This record gives sequence, C-alpha cells and structure tokens, in this order.
Amino acid sequence: MKLSFKLLLLLLLFFTIQAKASTDDNLDGKFTISGYVKDASNGELLIGSTILIKEESKGTATNIYGFYSLSLKPGTYTLIFSFIGYNSQERVIKLAENTTINIELNLESQVLQEVVVSREKPNSNITKPQMSVTRLEMKSIQRIPALMGEVDVLKAIQMLPGVQSTAEGSSGYSVRGGSADQNLIQLDEATVYNASHIMGFFSVFNNDAIKDVKLYKGDIPASSGGRLSSLLDVRMKDGNSKQFEGTGGIGTISSRFTFEGPILKDNTSFIVSGRRTYIDLFFPFFKNQELKDSRLYFYDLTMKVNHTINENNRIYLSGYFGRDVYKIVSSEFGYGNKTMTMRWNHLFGKKLFLNTTAIYSNYNYLLGSDFEKASSFRWISDVSDYSLKLNFNYYMNPSNSIQFGAQTTYHRFNPGLVKGKGSESMINEIRLPINNSLEHGIYALNEQAIGSRLTLKYGVRLSVFQNIGKAKLFHYDQNYISTGSTDYSSGDIFNTYTNLEPRLGLTYALNRGNSVKMSYSRTFQYIQQASNSQGGTPLDVWFPASPNVKPQRSDLVALGFFKNLMDNTIETSAEVYYKTMSDVVDFKEFANLFLNEQLEGELRVGKGRSYGMELMAKINRKKFGGWVSYTYSRSYRTIPTIEKGKEYRAPYDKPHNVTVVLSYDITRRVTLSANWLFSTGQPFTVPSEKIVVDGSIIPIISQRNGERYPNYHRLDVAITIKTKKSFTRRWKGEWNISFYNIYNRKNAWAINFMQDKENANNTYVEKTYLFPIIPSVSYNFKF
Repeated sequence: MKLSFKLLLLLLLFFTIQAKASTDDNLDGKFTISGYVKDASNGELLIGSTILIKEESKGTATNIYGFYSLSLKPGTYTLIFSFIGYNSQERVIKLAENTTINIELNLESQVLQEVVVSREKPNSNITKPQMSVTRLEMKSIQRIPALMGEVDVLKAIQMLPGVQSTAEGSSGYSVRGGSADQNLIQLDEATVYNASHIMGFFSVFNNDAIKDVKLYKGDIPASSGGRLSSLLDVRMKDGNSKQFEGTGGIGTISSRFTFEGPILKDNTSFIVSGRRTYIDLFFPFFKNQELKDSRLYFYDLTMKVNHTINENNRIYLSGYFGRDVYKIVSSEFGYGNKTMTMRWNHLFGKKLFLNTTAIYSNYNYLLGSDFEKASSFRWISDVSDYSLKLNFNYYMNPSNSIQFGAQTTYHRFNPGLVKGKGSESMINEIRLPINNSLEHGIYALNEQAIGSRLTLKYGVRLSVFQNIGKAKLFHYDQNYISTGSTDYSSGDIFNTYTNLEPRLGLTYALNRGNSVKMSYSRTFQYIQQASNSQGGTPLDVWFPASPNVKPQRSDLVALGFFKNLMDNTIETSAEVYYKTMSDVVDFKEFANLFLNEQLEGELRVGKGRSYGMELMAKINRKKFGGWVSYTYSRSYRTIPTIEKGKEYRAPYDKPHNVTVVLSYDITRRVTLSANWLFSTGQPFTVPSEKIVVDGSIIPIISQRNGERYPNYHRLDVAITIKTKKSFTRRWKGEWNISFYNIYNRKNAWAINFMQDKENANNTYVEKTYLFPIIPSVSYNFKF
C-alpha cells in the first residue's frame, strides 16, 4: 500500500505539472473558450448548464461553480448555451486566440412550473456516463405536499427510487439496503452529522437558501469518500448580485425569511436565511406554570458571502448554525449543527480550474435534569471535523476532462461527559475517552468520450485512516471480553488503514433517445454510528474504526437502460444493482450503548449484501410533471455470533416500494399536487419466549428481524394558489393548503410488547401511530 500511495501521489503531481504547462501555451494548435454561465436576473452561477458546439455536435457542461472550458482548433463556431427554464443563447465565435465568454441566461417568459426532477439538458440522462444520480430542482421540492406545510429536502429525497425512510416521520433514510449512517450529507462540502429537527420530523435545510441538491445512490465521485451507500450534495445559493431580494413564508408551526443582494453590484453578494418554530411563544398564555416555563423550538441560520477578486479568482464564505431546544419541567435537551466553509476558486489559464476548501463541522447535544438537586446532571457530547481540500478540473478537450485532488480531515469524537449540575448535586463525573483520527484521500478521475456513442469514466481514490492519541485502546478476546487497555500519548499514531477505491462507469448510446450504462465502485467507511433505533436519535454516538473495528467496505455493480420519449419530455430508466459489504457493524441483543467506554465490546461484525431493481418514469411537460417509480430491493446481514451465523434480514429490508409524485397546473395561478407512497413494512424482532424473574418479564429472542410491521402507505395532496394583487409591483405571494395522510391511514410507528399490570405473566402488543390526517396552511412570498 505504501507503493500505491507513492504512485498515486506521483500521478497527481504529473497531472498538476502537465495541466499547468498546457494552460497557456498553444502547443497542440488549439485555442480555448472558457467562462461562466449565470442567471441574468440575480447573477447566480448555473450548475450543469450545457454548451453545445453546433458544427461538431459536441459540447460540455458547467461544473459546480458554473465554469466551463472548451479547446478547439482555430475556426468559426456556433456555441449554444442552454439551461432548462431559460432562453438559450447562440454565439458565433471566430476562434483565433484564447477567448473568455461569460454568459447570462434569461428566464423564459413562462418557466415550467411542474415538478422538475432534473434541470440539466433534456437528454443528459442518456449521454452522461454517470448513473444512479438524481438532481432535484428546488421548484419540485416546493410543490410536494409537506407535513405541516414545511418544505423539506430530505422528505423529497425519500421519494426517489432506491431510497427508503427509516421510520415514519423521520429524516433518516436508507439507500440500496444500507444504514442511515452510511449516507454522507454535505452542505457546501461540510458534513452534516444530524440533518434533522424535532427528532427527525423536519430537515435542517431551508429550501429558500438552497440552489442545488444532488443525490448519488452509487457511483460516488472519486473526489468524495467515507461512506458506503450515498452522497447527498447540497449547495447553497450565492446571493443575488444584481438587486436586493427577499423571500419567506409563514406556516402552521414555523416561519422563515431570506434576504439577499449585492454588496458591490455584479462583484460581491450575500445571502442570509433564518427559520424558527414558534409553538413555545404561546406557552406564557397557559395557566399551567410548568408549561409557562417550558421551551420547545428549533431554529436555523444560514449565511453566505462571495466576492469576485478578478477574472481568475473568487472567494466564498458560508456557514450554517441550527439547534433544537427542549426544556420541559426540570429536564432539558438540545442538539445542533455548526458548519463553516471557506472556498477559493482559481483559474490557471483557461483549462485548469482549482477549488481550495477549508471546512469546519460540529454536531453536539446535551441532556440535563434538575428534578432533584442531589441527582441533577448535564450530559454533553460532540463530534468535530476540520478539513482541507484541493480539487482540480483540467479540461483537455471537448472529449476529455480530468479531475484530481487531495483532502485531509481531522476527526474529534467526544462520546460523552456527564457532570453534576449545581453545588448540591451528588453525581460523580463520568468522562469517556475522546477519540482522535485523521482521514486522508487523494484521487484522479478521467471522463473520456470515445467516438460518438461510447463515453468512459474511470478513476481511483486512495484513502488513508489513522488513529491518533491521546487515546485509550481496550483489548478484547474472541468472545468480546475486555482483557485490558493501552494508553497512547497525544500525537501518537497507533493504527493505520490504507485502501484503494476504484471507480468505473461507461455509457453506450444506442441512438439519440436510448442508452445503456454500467458502473462499478468500491468504497470504504471509517466512522460509524452506534444506535439501538432504526430511525436514529440525536443521542446516537459516532465512533471511528480502530484496531478492534475494521473499516466497512462496499463493492457495488449497477446496470441501467435509459430511454427518452416524446421529445425528451418523458424520461424512463431501469437499473439493477448488486452490492456486497464486509466488516459491517451490528450490535448484540440488548447492547449497552449508554455512556459505555467499552462500546467496541458491544459490536458484532460480519458481512452483508443487497440487490434490487429500480424503475422510474419522469414527466417534464409544460403543465404536468412529476415521477412514478417502483423499487424491488432486498438487504441481508450475516454476523457469526447472531442467528448462529445464518443470514438474516437487515432492518432496512423492505422489498416493495412505490412512489407517485405528480403536479398539474390547473390555471396559471392554481397548481394541484399529490404524492402517494407504499412500502413493505419494516422488519422487527419479536420475542419467541419469555421468562419471569421477580415479577419482571425477560424476553428470549430466537430470530432477529423475523417479523414485519404492517405495510405502509399514505396519500398527501396540496393546492397552491398565487395571489392576484400585490402590495408592490415586485411582491409575489401564494397560499399553500395541504393535507398529509388525507385518507387517515394508521401507519404503525412503533410496536411494543407490554406487561399486563393485573397479571405479570401476561404480555400484550401495543401499537403507536404517529400521524393521522394533518391539514396545514402556509403563505409564501417574494419581493
């Protein structure tokens, strides 16, 4: 592995020198056209805009910073710049030298209002070598009927094929048979460890501040790593650089407001977005004193500023701060995320683009009680990341582009600190050992068109993970019994894992409207989550790989057929996949995860596999849009010490899933939308026997995840009505009336086995149902 590391490092150095050497010199007789594509109304850079060379039927697309580059022989060319929902522009260029062309596209007079699943060029799903990737348009998310009228990015993600909610009302999700902690969620490249509010009912993302959402269910880019199942890449808006603009909404339980505008017109802009629930504002009006003193709310604050230094340099600074606060009677509970991202974009000539990113991410929670002064306490825990990334894009020619780079992350895991609260507390301090680790990655990836039909994408990522001191490492025998421990001093590197992660993808176009694709990827995951709950809770603990816990590994192969109909207004796809996993983590029955410094002794390690088929039809017509999908999937685990080493269902094994998401513009002012969801009930474990000891029932487990919840299904509907009159010419408003679970389906949220109070030898089943039919009204505005 040391040789592999040196070879890949030399390869990156060669790419950098070679790319830099060719950026300015016209060594191959070609010149370069490059620039940025923006929204003419607000200056936002457009991700995935298409630039087509009319004479050659070739082209490229802008990267995540709106930049493009094309190298062509001298001559006259017609370039077509396009982006869905915008008027295309044609430019005739006489290319005799390196040329910069920045384009601003205007919105169409009648922008499509349907549920737009992707905003890339109409046939990009056919031509791109990447599969198992979905980009969600913000307008689509806004039109999906929402719980309590609160627009939610993660709830929209859960409606895509291959994605399943881990529990009713939860923001957690499973992708292709993986666990929730196997999904990497990033906001402006910063990791968000807990992307939920109110115990998972809402996500942390404020839709008004988001520009782009992209989910990779497989074929995760070589530039990213650290998770087995998926990458959710969320990008914030940059801020309107043309004029000041405000958007917001008043909902059933929360309100939000976003303000953006130029600091220096066309050069420097900002955006600030806030959201808060306000149920607790009514508590002082209650007669009950305990309610008067209670607090129950969450808030988000998102900020970003960017500045164009010159044609070759641009800097960004963005941050997110959010928290849930609960204080009821004498108990308090809170958790939240903090992220900060600083980026520098630099152009070396016309072909080489560099993005340098420094990132800070923190997730923390606290739990406290002062019900009795002698037992009052406060428990705090957190995980922090400090990262540095270098990402290069080298545009060799219209048929060949190379990405390469490196990154390093310092992880700090504080699993728990419990202290007495107040001078009268008798609670002794409990301080679990802090875990520190370093995670590095270097990568190279090439996307290459071979002829007019075949496109290849191939690359490799080398990942390195190191455990460092100060640390305490416990030792265990083959029965997971602790045999002692070793202390390491600060800065000591006492364990290293090094792994290669190859990536391969290809697309073969059968004709203009059909293609077949294949992808293979190997990924490693070095950190995981300890949870006794399938849906996850804010108190779940993250912990790293170590000499006792190997990194998890996944190998995923996927095949797909893609076909467009009716002038690309209907996109259909069929994908099949097979995934194997090794060193996956599960827990023994009745595992003790609560403030346990020997948590690794509760783990059980084995292998897993999942496979499935995903069918999807997306509709992008003028008045009618949405998607219909069906997923068949299975997921299994094999752990030597569980089920006597026999294969058993994973908690995420839900074979059948159907999703229907539709939107129809009845008139220019009225839009009707609906979604219907169906899934097989999730597996759960039922005690096969019980014994009674001193009046308490102790369950005996014989088959893990042997039973299922009842099948889940619900229908949500919403109507959106745009207001006729406005307070000013710029004011735009709309009312949204929605009904969650309109036919009042009783979907089981939890199934518990309770002890009969009258007869201690008897038990009964108690089902908990979460959401009946829930109507909501919200008003959204823009000026």
